[in-house]
Amino acid sequence: MKRILVTGGAGFIGSAVVRHLIRQTPHQVLVVDKLTYAGNRDNLEPVSNDPRLSFLQADIGDAETMRKAFAEFRPEIVMHLAAESHVDRSIDGPAAFIQTNIVGSFVLLQEALRHYRSLPAAEQAAFRFHQISTDEVFGSLGADGLFSETSPYQPNSPYSASKAASDHLARAWHHTYGLPVVLSNCSNNYGPYHFPEKLIPLMILNALEGKELPVYGTGSNVRDWLHVEDHARALVLIAGNGRIGESYNVGGNAERSNLEVVEAICGLMDALAPDTGIGPRAKLIRFVADRPGHDLRYAIDASKIERELGWRPQESFESGLEKTVRWYLENRDWWGRIRSGVYRGERLGAG
Repeated sequence: MKRILVTGGAGFIGSAVVRHLIRQTPHQVLVVDKLTYAGNRDNLEPVSNDPRLSFLQADIGDAETMRKAFAEFRPEIVMHLAAESHVDRSIDGPAAFIQTNIVGSFVLLQEALRHYRSLPAAEQAAFRFHQISTDEVFGSLGADGLFSETSPYQPNSPYSASKAASDHLARAWHHTYGLPVVLSNCSNNYGPYHFPEKLIPLMILNALEGKELPVYGTGSNVRDWLHVEDHARALVLIAGNGRIGESYNVGGNAERSNLEVVEAICGLMDALAPDTGIGPRAKLIRFVADRPGHDLRYAIDASKIERELGWRPQESFESGLEKTVRWYLENRDWWGRIRSGVYRGERLGAG
C-alpha cells in the first residue's frame, strides 16, 4: 500500500484516477483540490465513504498549506493533475491559467522537493512526482504524422503554453535538483463526469434538449480521443512503473474530426433517446465562427507506453462514446446542477 497525493482529484481526469485507485488498488489517497467551477466533490461520491480516501480543499499555490499536507500525509507518489484546462476559457481569461498552471506548479514542485529531501534514503528511492500534461503542448500537426515523446513543444494557446511551462519546470526540477519526476502527455479525454463546456458532453446535452449543436469552422479539426478510464489506468501505471526522467504519450488511437464526433453523438442520441418533437439530431448542427488559433490536428504515438509498460486502451471510440452517452442520460442529477447555474452552454473563447 502506498500513499498517493492527487492534485486536482475532484476534476474530470483526476477523479477518474481517484476512483480507479480506490476501487482497484490498496493505496491511500489524499485529494487536494481548490474546487473551482470544474472541481466537483460529486465526482468522488462513488468512493467517498472509503476510509482510504481523504480530501483537502486547497490551492496548490498556497505554499504553507501544501507544506503541511506533505508533512502530515507523507506521500510516496504525487500525481499532479490540478490545472485550468479549457482552451476557450484561456482565450477569454489567461491570467488564471498562468497563476494555477505555472505558479501553482512551481509551488507544488518546491514543496515536493522539500518533502523529498527530508526522506531517508530508502523512501527517497521509492518517491515519484508524476507531471500529467496534454498533447496540446506539441502544437498542431498537418494531415500526416504523430506526436511522439521527442516532439518539440510548440504551444499555440494560453492554456497549452501554461501547461508547457509546467512541464518544463517539472523537467528542470528533475535535472537540476534531482526530484524523481516522470511525465505523461495525453490526447483528448472523454467519458463520465466531464464538465459540459467541452465538446462531447456539451453536444450530448444540447442534443438531449433540442438545442443547436455549434461546430467550430468546418468541423474539420481532428483530435485523437481517449476514454478517461483508459487514461486513468495508464496514469496509475506510469506513476508506479514509469522510468524516472522519462515521458510517456497516452492516446486512444481514435482520430476523428469534430464533425464526425458530433455526427456520431447525433446517431447515438437518436437511438438511445429518441424525441419525436426534436427529430433527427443532425439537423441541429450549426457551423459557427472558428476558435482563434484553432490547431488543425493532434494525434498521439502511444507505442512507448505499450512497449515498456504493457498499456493499451480497452475502449474503442465507438464503445467509449456509447458508454458516455448512456452515462449522461442516466445521471441527470449530476449535470443538471451544473446546467442550472454554473455553466449554461454559452459560447466561450470567441476572442
